[in-house]
Amino acid sequence: MKRLLAAVAAGVLCMPAWAESLRCSGGTVAEGDSRLSVAHKCGAPLLKDSYCAPVYVGASPYPVPEPFASLVVPCQQTDEWLYDRGPGNLMATVRFRSGSVLSILYGRQPR
Repeated sequence: MKRLLAAVAAGVLCMPAWAESLRCSGGTVAEGDSRLSVAHKCGAPLLKDSYCAPVYVGASPYPVPEPFASLVVPCQQTDEWLYDRGPGNLMATVRFRSGSVLSILYGRQPR
């Protein structure tokens, strides 16, 4: 029984992660698409935000500390676009890094 449980757990951990996508009137947006492609397919967002995200090294939960962060490893420019998908649908936040879609989140309120 323990072997079966371990095999099932290993199988679940090895499953590929499913990337989110956003369906718009002009097509479907997925991770890796450019900002121009998103604007063409989905139109103008309800809100836009741009900020400089801290840089993390390896699997560390802590960002690179100052003064190294500003001298050696600059922050990463990140943009977020919020789309209102209409009544009965969750809001969609499209996060861009380096000019392409990094992630698509549903139902989250802007931070």
